[in-house]
Amino acid sequence: MNEDIVPPINESADLERERLNSLINSMGDGVIAIDESKTVVLTNGAALNILDVNGSLTGKSLGTVLNLIDKNNQPVDISAIIDNTNTSTASREWRIKYSNEEIANLYTSIAPVKLGYGKKGMRGYVILIRDITREKSLEEERDEFISVVSHELRTPVAIAEGNVSNAIFLLEKQNISPPITESLKQTYSQIIFLAGMINDLSTLSRAERGKLIIDIEPINVDSLINELVASYTDEAQKKSLQIKAHLDPKLEVLQSSRLYVTEILQNFITNSIKYTQAGHIVVGAIPKTNGIEFYVQDTGIGISKTDKDKVFDKFFRSADFRTKENKGTGLGLYVTMKLAKLINAEIKVETEINVGSTFMIFVPNLK
Repeated sequence: MNEDIVPPINESADLERERLNSLINSMGDGVIAIDESKTVVLTNGAALNILDVNGSLTGKSLGTVLNLIDKNNQPVDISAIIDNTNTSTASREWRIKYSNEEIANLYTSIAPVKLGYGKKGMRGYVILIRDITREKSLEEERDEFISVVSHELRTPVAIAEGNVSNAIFLLEKQNISPPITESLKQTYSQIIFLAGMINDLSTLSRAERGKLIIDIEPINVDSLINELVASYTDEAQKKSLQIKAHLDPKLEVLQSSRLYVTEILQNFITNSIKYTQAGHIVVGAIPKTNGIEFYVQDTGIGISKTDKDKVFDKFFRSADFRTKENKGTGLGLYVTMKLAKLINAEIKVETEINVGSTFMIFVPNLK
């Protein structure tokens, strides 16, 4: 009688361990596994190569193995970051400095290892590292190019805008042929679109290069929102839309960057006007613990579930045919998210197709 041969439990466990080690060592990314005490329990060849280490790291403290620095060459407290990590987190801003003074840019991902409820076993963290020095170099060259081009285009675009605007004024005053005036108005519209694109590219470049400066000042929230509503009233009325403010009577002065808060809200309002065909737009604010939650609510076309997760991606344009009717670069909300991160703000979106959208941003008081 034939019987299946079942390997002993220890042999089976050893086999699975060998398979796991083979899989990890075949990975291109560096892998460092640590236990709850932040002691290294496993590494692969890629990690040893990135860290420029020849011997085994098993049993060593993570603090002596992974010495990272930030973009200002200040030490990164990786232990403190791990202590505050409950879900997977990643960064492209940390670097490592070698003994020969060379510096490499790293992509670093930290993920906690969690076992199922009631299960026993080792817990800890898995850290992935990847050398992205070349990618960073190319990104910096790209950002420098965008910065130079956007700066050089500002002057000729401003001159063209001024001259075409004057020409339209003179033609309308002298009752010149309407087709000529209409052609110039279309030209002027395209120049304004180009100017907006240049401004977005310039802001984006400075944000990604860390060149934006945060100037903290007291913000009268009531005044800010009323000014924004007043400045966009004409634009809304051209589409027969009503734009109004909704202010909580308990609002207090906010300590943050007035420039960035204003630009973020302007982007929200511009989008609402652009994608709302009928109804209204509400710009409001609610006091929260240690900050203010601003919101822009509209009765526009809404955003699909698929697009909702992508609206803040760079150059993203929805496939919805109704968005194609409006020109855009796909940079506005991406820049908005960049600015929000600079002032430690958090953005949320609630939306429903054919009902409308509400963009909310909590802006904390900065010291």
